[in-house]
Amino acid sequence: MKGSDLRGLGIAELEKKNAELSQELFNLRFQLHTGHLEKSSRISQVKKDIARVKTVLAQKQG
Repeated sequence: MKGSDLRGLGIAELEKKNAELSQELFNLRFQLHTGHLEKSSRISQVKKDIARVKTVLAQKQG
């Protein structure tokens, strides 16, 4: 996910995307602790995506 793609979204869409990514991160962490996670690199990728979404959201709100 690129920042330029996120800048085209509205505030409501960004908040929805943030909620989706947070839920995905929770599921990935749960899979990690139960031993069912196949790609551990996906956790850091989702965390970076959440940071991008929050950054763009903060720019649009303020």
